[in-house]
Amino acid sequence: MTTSFDWSLPRGTVVSGKWKQGSYRIERLLGEGANGKVFLVERQGGWYALKIGTDAVDLQSEVNVLQTLAKQKGGTGAASFLVDVDDLRASDGKDYPFYVMKYIRGMTLSEYLNKEGTDWFPVVGYSLLGRLSALHEAGWSFGDLKIENVLVADYGRVELVDYGGVTAFGKGVRQFTEIYDRGYWNAGTRSADAGYDLFSFAVLCIQLHESRRLAQLTNTLLPQNRTPDELLKLAYASPALKPLHSWLRRALVGEFKSARAAASAWQQWMHRPGALRKSAPAPRWMKGLFVASALLLATTVYWLLRTGP
Repeated sequence: MTTSFDWSLPRGTVVSGKWKQGSYRIERLLGEGANGKVFLVERQGGWYALKIGTDAVDLQSEVNVLQTLAKQKGGTGAASFLVDVDDLRASDGKDYPFYVMKYIRGMTLSEYLNKEGTDWFPVVGYSLLGRLSALHEAGWSFGDLKIENVLVADYGRVELVDYGGVTAFGKGVRQFTEIYDRGYWNAGTRSADAGYDLFSFAVLCIQLHESRRLAQLTNTLLPQNRTPDELLKLAYASPALKPLHSWLRRALVGEFKSARAAASAWQQWMHRPGALRKSAPAPRWMKGLFVASALLLATTVYWLLRTGP
């Protein structure tokens, strides 16, 4: 959509909703994508993330997904994710859709592991699998799983952000990033299911530890030669990933029946000798594992109660 509206929105600019009259003060730009920009905003002392869309249809589809997730309240994290939906009457006289999300304080996976140490990788990975499990059990695939869409808070607690790629099981994935995409690696379809996210999760693990070699691989392989085997060779050659090779193979070839099963296998790997380096600070690691386990247990209990007689 080509417009004359100034999308810079400098700090201090107030965005007001046309219908609900909610007002939000712009603090700074958080990020931008193909269908809009996300700003950190303040309202009544609280901090939120506000996304303004350049494509009304595309953004409305994203809002519809978030609203459905919120109604299900299946422990997906989306129940309190969506705060407000409205239109902005801009200076060019046109309306632009926006929605407001809770602002999640945290670091990207790469930032967190760089700061806290790679010893936290197993705990963070387990927490992320728990988030995916809850989303899958509500009937949705996250779709665009990548490092930038995962934030990590204290003790390795993970939050998923940017629900624009969330897709109902059985439908074509709405948004994806090629390097994490199952279809890109000739490993399956782009139909939303648990296996699609688990494949992306496995690539994410490789990306975290071998980003340079993975980039070299994608730049040199011909499209017809992209296979899970090439990713597994890369993982096996990595000192950090070799102990996880069996788990990664199962995720890349679609052997896990669910993210819950994958999380269980991941937990078994965590308790094997050598999975966590002895240099990890024991007290903080134990707290991190406790938080991740508690989150996974809570969602399991919820679904047992919900689906029980």
